[in-house]
Amino acid sequence: MPEDIQIRIEGRAGRITLNRAQALNALTYDMCLQIEAALDAWRDKDAVALLILDATGDKAFCAGGDIAEMYATGTAGDFAYGRKFWADEYRMNAKLFHFPKPVVSFLQGFTMGGGVGVGCHASHRIVGDTSKIAMPEVGIGLVPDVGGSLLLAQAPGRLGEYLGATAARMGPGDAILAEFADYYIPEAEWTALKTRLIETGDFELVDHAARPAPEAALAAHLAEIEDIFSGESLRDILNRMRHLGTDFAKAAEAAMATGAPLSVACAIELVHRARALDTIEYALGQEYRFTWRAMEQGDFLEGIRAAIIDKDRSPTWRHARLDDVTTQEVSAMLMPLGRDALKL
Repeated sequence: MPEDIQIRIEGRAGRITLNRAQALNALTYDMCLQIEAALDAWRDKDAVALLILDATGDKAFCAGGDIAEMYATGTAGDFAYGRKFWADEYRMNAKLFHFPKPVVSFLQGFTMGGGVGVGCHASHRIVGDTSKIAMPEVGIGLVPDVGGSLLLAQAPGRLGEYLGATAARMGPGDAILAEFADYYIPEAEWTALKTRLIETGDFELVDHAARPAPEAALAAHLAEIEDIFSGESLRDILNRMRHLGTDFAKAAEAAMATGAPLSVACAIELVHRARALDTIEYALGQEYRFTWRAMEQGDFLEGIRAAIIDKDRSPTWRHARLDDVTTQEVSAMLMPLGRDALKL
């Protein structure tokens, strides 16, 4: 049985390769712990000049977290496993964000959710023609987490609110526009670049290999996104969408309507909070307030049932419509956790 993750030093590079191609390299709890251990071991190791993050297979860098175990424990009334998974994963995300050496990530295929938390906190994020990056958590009753709310907050204008609320997928051009990635390099050239990085430890080779980014489809909609998503709350955004009534506004509302209404409302609030206090620690702490409550008070278990377990794609959310979520309910999901607060 091959290992789920390959961690080794090659030449001047510390290498972390996700190795669950058959599961779209979904991140298990043990993989999170192994990544964290490698970061701790290599942080001050002179032999390691830079990190390379990549994955086997051509379909995905990492399509998210492995959530089947969370469902099994959560439906049995055990919320502790999920809370521990998230707390430990978020600690790893923060260490990756602050890693003191260059980190080069190669993001082929799907990079979503938990995969964003590994690949998109790197300093040198490379996309190719197959890359599809998204924060789709609202579709399973969660919110953009793993530090994703900070990435969304740092996107130009109100693009972050749009991406978080609609779960829209970004191709390579859009990912660079939204600042979830930095470089476009054709995937046929990745192996040779990795070889040179391993030999030299010279991160500037990434700059030299980069090509002009492909066209970003969302660029044409930035002004409309700014107009629609500047509201303080989900209600404000819905009102503006319906007032405009454009094809783009209607498509965005339809996309939002597939998510859990409480998650959509909280996702928007989390992006606002992350923008107000621009640190990974604050963003993760706010996200954890939601995820800590997500099984017991949110729609997470129902979202997993509909998407992963029964696969009927027909979740019964706590709120029938986006309009039904109150600001009080959003506040309740994001209240401080006291002694249960995230400790990084």
